[in-house]
Amino acid sequence: MSGAELGARLRELDLTAAPAVLNLLENRLRREEVGALLSAVAGGEPRSHIVGVTGPPGAGKSTLLSALARAWRAAGRTVAVLAVDPTSKRSGGALLGDRARIEADPADRGLFIRSTAAGERLGGLAPATRAAAQALSAAFDVVVIETVGVGQSETEVAEAADTVAVVVQPGSGDVLQFLKAGIMEVPDVLVVTKADLGAVAQRARRDLHAALRSLGERSAPVVAVSSVPPEAGIGELVAALDEHRAGLDLAAVRVRSRRLGALADFVAEHGERGLRALGGRREARAWLDEQDPGLDEAALVRALEARARSA
Repeated sequence: MSGAELGARLRELDLTAAPAVLNLLENRLRREEVGALLSAVAGGEPRSHIVGVTGPPGAGKSTLLSALARAWRAAGRTVAVLAVDPTSKRSGGALLGDRARIEADPADRGLFIRSTAAGERLGGLAPATRAAAQALSAAFDVVVIETVGVGQSETEVAEAADTVAVVVQPGSGDVLQFLKAGIMEVPDVLVVTKADLGAVAQRARRDLHAALRSLGERSAPVVAVSSVPPEAGIGELVAALDEHRAGLDLAAVRVRSRRLGALADFVAEHGERGLRALGGRREARAWLDEQDPGLDEAALVRALEARARSA
């Protein structure tokens, strides 16, 4: 099936097209079909919510996502989860650890989960993750990007998602590490897991509030949750995510995401030499800001390549 046909199916809210869409986007040899797919889903009024979930390994991201998916599905929302897993050194594919830990009913057609390998690309995202989120957002109510981990080089999710939730494990010293790495400038919502630990979790919540105050005007809600029965705080977290989305100019956010994604893909393909041909990152971003806001990511990459060749 062609990229244009798959894009049309997504526009018609055909959720069964999701596996074929991801297969196409991960095929680096079918650039024209990928472009046709992204062009077919670009434009129009954004209807979905792209949520980025990041945090250190072992913080409880996958368990939290299981609880969030249940809450969204109970509310009648369709959900797609793109779990970016570590890459297998033997096969080059995803190790599938995150997908195995996210609880899902195989018979539930309103919940789609896909693991992708992070590969060698820094930023916490697999090469096709941005495009996949954009494409699936045409059909699903909520698209979640779960990154492989968090660190200085793994803040790319902030450019791909509408709302970013950073997950913190109490008693782990994550707050200090986040301040060192600049991660506290990324989250729109902060999540303290394992709230059932009581005083330890509340101390982590206070530390996060203090860390946010140290950044001056930067603020974000801090929600303590427990993902094990009896669950606690999940409804509050869903409300915090929805509240952030409601305050966004979503069309502008998606245009910015496509432009930044195009630049990231261009640099991944052509390296620093290609970026120098564009006059550097700042010059490239300024040029992208002047382009037609209706252009999809693949068209923007082609435009960058043409500009680099003519330089």
